[in-house]
Amino acid sequence: MGDHHSSASGSTPSGPAGGLTDVLGLRVGHAAVPGPGALSGTTVVLAPEGGAVAAVDVRGGGPGTRETDALDPRNLVQRVEAVVLTGGSAYGLDSAAGVMAWLEEQHRGVRVGPDPAQVVPVVPAACVFDLGRGGDWKARPTAATGRAAVAAAAAQDEGAPVAEGSVGAGTGAVIGALKGGIGTASRVLDSGITVAALVVANAVGSAVDPRTGALYGAYVTERAAEPAPEVHAAALLRVAEARERQGPQPLNTTLAVVATDADLTRAQAHKLAGTSHDGIARAVRPVHLMNDGDTVFALATGAQALDAGNPLALNDLLAAGADVVTEAIVRAVRAARGVDGPGGPFPAYRDLYGTG
Repeated sequence: MGDHHSSASGSTPSGPAGGLTDVLGLRVGHAAVPGPGALSGTTVVLAPEGGAVAAVDVRGGGPGTRETDALDPRNLVQRVEAVVLTGGSAYGLDSAAGVMAWLEEQHRGVRVGPDPAQVVPVVPAACVFDLGRGGDWKARPTAATGRAAVAAAAAQDEGAPVAEGSVGAGTGAVIGALKGGIGTASRVLDSGITVAALVVANAVGSAVDPRTGALYGAYVTERAAEPAPEVHAAALLRVAEARERQGPQPLNTTLAVVATDADLTRAQAHKLAGTSHDGIARAVRPVHLMNDGDTVFALATGAQALDAGNPLALNDLLAAGADVVTEAIVRAVRAARGVDGPGGPFPAYRDLYGTG
């Protein structure tokens, strides 16, 4: 995995979990679609009970989302209890219904009546395109997948490490011609505030510099070691062979949840979601195309106050948000495991270059 380091945003190495759950109170659960022809799944980020301030910023030209309008700072809903990231393209957004049902059973959501059970859980969701990657076009997440993912999140201890690689919404992810997946990273700022990200790396663009074989994001997150020229030459041949067998990949999307324990307004959270897209642009080229649906959610749990005497205190969080998204993509690509099945061959970076 990438080295944890200090950055220009005034931060120290990551927290103990090395990822999104370093923002205490957040839990992450993954679930995969069952079946021999399935290569898809769902990931749920579960907020502390009572929810978190939330925002979203969509930059891709082909997004698939649910309940994102509710996150507009001009609208009613102040906090959300969960965010859903899912495979299955627009079909997979059904997984959010399972999360919504689970939250209702817990009496968690927007209170709309005198009875504590009278709630409407607002569950923002976004999907990636992975249809048919396991060979079965109709193997996609359902409400049952979402319920399994949120139950898995609820069962996690606070601060538990997040599983990375080809899991949850990253099960069928592909980035360029390579296998993608889930990655996560965190930073603790000098102020003590934590900023973290979880990413589903699934892009039309590539994470690999074609000149050297190094990961684009690694140039930012660490002192990137370029693979030996002969290793890179062999990798290029394998990628070309894989592309011939894969056929066209019409739609892709990179999704991220960027979270902090800072006490942010909804407008500040919206700014954090927007600038965190820079982290995708550093790690994937090209990015935000018409057949990407790149979407970043921001969550703020409010446990730590920003410095009220410094009107620019938000800047450190904005810089760190982009940093952790870049590192999370690097980690996702390194953690992914290749597949070669009826949906096509998708080699992993580790298959081509090792784990360096």
